[in-house]
Amino acid sequence: MSGFSPAEAVAVIPARGGSKGVPGKNVAPVGGVPLVARAVAAALGAGIADVRVSTDDARIAEAARAAGAGVIERPADLAGDTATSEAALLHALDVLAAEGVEPEVLVFLQATSPFIESGPLSRAVQRVLDGAADSVLAAFETYAFLWRRSGAGATGVNHDASFRPRRQDREPHFQETGAFYVLRASGFREARFRFFGRVAIEPVSAARAVEIDDAHELALARTLAPVFDDVPRHLPVDALVTDFDGVHTDDAALASGDGSEAVRVHRGDGLGVERLRAAGVPMLILSKERNGVVAARGAKLRVPVLQAVDDKATALSAWLAEQGVDPARCAYVGNDVNDLSAMALVGWPVAVADAHPAVQRAARLVLRNRGGHGAVREAAELVLASRNRKEEA
Repeated sequence: MSGFSPAEAVAVIPARGGSKGVPGKNVAPVGGVPLVARAVAAALGAGIADVRVSTDDARIAEAARAAGAGVIERPADLAGDTATSEAALLHALDVLAAEGVEPEVLVFLQATSPFIESGPLSRAVQRVLDGAADSVLAAFETYAFLWRRSGAGATGVNHDASFRPRRQDREPHFQETGAFYVLRASGFREARFRFFGRVAIEPVSAARAVEIDDAHELALARTLAPVFDDVPRHLPVDALVTDFDGVHTDDAALASGDGSEAVRVHRGDGLGVERLRAAGVPMLILSKERNGVVAARGAKLRVPVLQAVDDKATALSAWLAEQGVDPARCAYVGNDVNDLSAMALVGWPVAVADAHPAVQRAARLVLRNRGGHGAVREAAELVLASRNRKEEA
C-alpha cells in the first residue's frame, strides 16, 4: 500500500478522557488493544505517515504514543461534554500549521469504531487527493425498511407501506458508520463542518460497523474481535509469564485422602520451555495457589515460580522491573478471571483456547490449544517464531 506524506494527509483522532457512558472508553481494550491504539493502527495501515491523537487525558496520550501516534494536547474548553469534534479538528489543524505541517487532506477517525479497515480508508484519502470528492464518509449499504412514529401510529420513511418490493428490485441506501471522514483541509476550514462541497460515500462492511457508546456495545466488540482481527500468529515479546492451573494443566486435579494433589501436564510444554530457555527468554510461573506440585513442576522445567499470589499485577510488575523487561514486551498466558489484572498490565495478554469468556475477550491472542494440552508449547513456539522473524529481517 502506497503511503501518504504529511503534506498530503494527516490523520487526527479526537479522544477526550471524560466519557460518561463507558468511563475510560477510549483506552478500553478490545482484542487486548486500547480502542485509541486500534484507530492509530488503522490509520498507519492505510499508509498515513502522520497520525495525531487530540486528547486531554494522560492515559489516552500514553496509549497513543505507544501505538505510534503523536499527541495534540486539547485545551479544557474543547474537552467538555458539549465540545464538538469539529472544534477539536480545527484546533488540531492550527497546531499542525504552527509546526509547519499543512496537509491537503484531513483524515478524521473515531476510536469508538474498533474495526476500521485500512483499505477503504486509504481509498477515501486517494479520492480526495485525486479531486473526485471534497468530503468522503464511511457508510454501509442497507436495504432496511425504515419507519417513523406518526401520532399513535407509524409511517414508512423510505418505502410505500402498501408495496413490498424484492431486495433486488430496491435501490439501496447507505448508513453512516462514524468510523472515518476524509476531508479536504482547506474546504473544512472554510465550512467548519465535515460535510461540504462534493460529498461521497466510501462503502465499508456492515458487519464491522460497530460503534461503541455503551457497555453492551463494548462487550459486543470484544466478542467480535477474534473474528475480525488479523492477529499475527507470533508473539513479539521479550518475556513469557504464565498462570499454572488451567494453563500448564487442564485445571483438574486428583485429590488423595491425605490432601495431596496430582495434576496432568503436557510433555510437549517441557520441550517448548526448554527451547525458550536456550533462546534466553525470561519466564515465570505466577500462581494464586500454594501447592507443592506447582513448585515441583517449576523445578522440573527450571522456571521460577511465584505462588500464593493474590495480587498478580503487583507481583508481575515487580518481576518485570527486576528483569528489566518493558511490560509492553511481555506476554502473559491466563485462563480464568483472576488472571485479568496481570493480562491488563502486559502488551500481549494471551488466553488458552478453553479460557473463561472474559479472559478470551481481554486477550490479544487466543491460543489454539487448551490448558494442559500443549498451550504452553504453542505460546513458546509463537515467541520463537517472532524472534526468528526479527533475526531474518
